[in-house]
Amino acid sequence: MVFHSAFENSYLWLPLVGFVVGFLGSVIGGGGGFFFLPVLILLFHVPAQGAVSTSLAATLPVCIVGALSHYRNGNIDLRTGSVFAIAGILGAIIGAGLTGILTTGQLKVSFGIYSILLAGHMMLSNRKKLKAEANGEVISEKTPFQKRTRGSVYGLLAGVITGTFGTSGTAPVLAGLFAMRLPIKLIAGTSLLIVFVNTASALGAHFMVGRIDLTLVYFLTAGTIIGAFAGPRLISVVKIERSENSVRFWFALIMMALGILMIIT
Repeated sequence: MVFHSAFENSYLWLPLVGFVVGFLGSVIGGGGGFFFLPVLILLFHVPAQGAVSTSLAATLPVCIVGALSHYRNGNIDLRTGSVFAIAGILGAIIGAGLTGILTTGQLKVSFGIYSILLAGHMMLSNRKKLKAEANGEVISEKTPFQKRTRGSVYGLLAGVITGTFGTSGTAPVLAGLFAMRLPIKLIAGTSLLIVFVNTASALGAHFMVGRIDLTLVYFLTAGTIIGAFAGPRLISVVKIERSENSVRFWFALIMMALGILMIIT
C-alpha cells in the first residue's frame, strides 16, 4: 500500500539524514538501508512495518546511483556479485512474508539481535585477520567452489534480512565479501550491486504486504541521491586500503550500538 503522510516539521531533517546515510552507504557499500530503519523508528517514531517498506523505497535510489558510479570506476566484481544476488532474490521474497507475521515488538527485537550477532562476527573476523597479519601468516585463497558456496549462503541470508527488516541486507553481504578478502573498493561496489538486486526484489514483494510512506521517501531521497554521488568519487581518489581494518571495526561497532538501542527502546 502506497500513501502520503501529513507533513511534520521534523521531516525537514530527513534530507540531511539522507545525505549522510547515502554518502556512508555508497562508501561502505551498504546502500544505507541498515541505518534508515533504526533512524525512522527511534527518531521519527514511524511504525516498524511501515519503516521497513519505506526504508526499502528510500534505499533503492542510493543503490542505483552508487552502483552505477562504482561500475564506471571499475569497483564491481560482477561474477561474485551475481552469486550473492541470485540467492538473495529468493531470500528477499521469504523475508517479505516474515514481516507480515512479526509484531512491531518482535520486529524491533529481532533486528537488534541480528545486528549484535553480525557485529560480533565481523569483529571476530577482523581480529583474526589482524592476528594473522601480525604473525606474518599467509591466509590461503578460497577455491572457486568455496567462494560460490559462501556467496550463496550469505546471499540468501542477505535477501531474507532485506525482505524482513528493509535494511538491504548490508551486514551479511559485507561480512561475506570481507570473508572472501576482496579489496575494499571492490567490496563497496560489488555490495551495492547485490544490495540493489535484493532491495528491488524485496520492494516488489512489500507492495503486497507493506505500507510505503512516499512523503518520507521524498524527503529522504532528496539527500541520499547527492550523498550517493559523492561517496564513490571519494573512494576512487582516496587510498583507503590501509584503513580497511578500521572501516570494518567502526562499521561493526555502529551496528552493535544500533542493535542494542533497538532492543532496549
